[in-house]
Amino acid sequence: MGSNKKYFIDSNPKRWKPFGFIFIAILVVVFLIVSSVHFFSDKTPEQVPDPKQEPDNEIVDGIHLRTGLKEGDGLSTVITHCTACHSAQLIIQNRMNKERWNATIRWMQETQNLWDLGANQDVIVDYLVKNYPVYSKGRRENLKNIEWYDLSD
Repeated sequence: MGSNKKYFIDSNPKRWKPFGFIFIAILVVVFLIVSSVHFFSDKTPEQVPDPKQEPDNEIVDGIHLRTGLKEGDGLSTVITHCTACHSAQLIIQNRMNKERWNATIRWMQETQNLWDLGANQDVIVDYLVKNYPVYSKGRRENLKNIEWYDLSD
């Protein structure tokens, strides 16, 4: 009985030899290109910025650049305790009064494993209430500076 099996992959090793050679040649070319780009780079080690020397606490126009938080008393305490677990953007978008911030901190301690803040809690809450106070706008503000145009059919 003859076998009428058809294979999707040709198992003849001689047929695959050129592909292996081409694959290795491509890898060598890629390695040479990457190496030459690195070797002939215009930047000397003195010109490459060292991330450790970048100012981490730079404040420009009253905004802490790394976090986006407003400059004020208690900023470093907020950065230390709050941004250890979540983004500063979460702080910025939430505007609460003193009672709500304290309740939120208690909730984080009960459910999110936030450590006891001790005296730092008052510093943090005072910073948040002062720099991100509650404000009510009611409905959405009217659109301003809109260039209207006519729709055509």
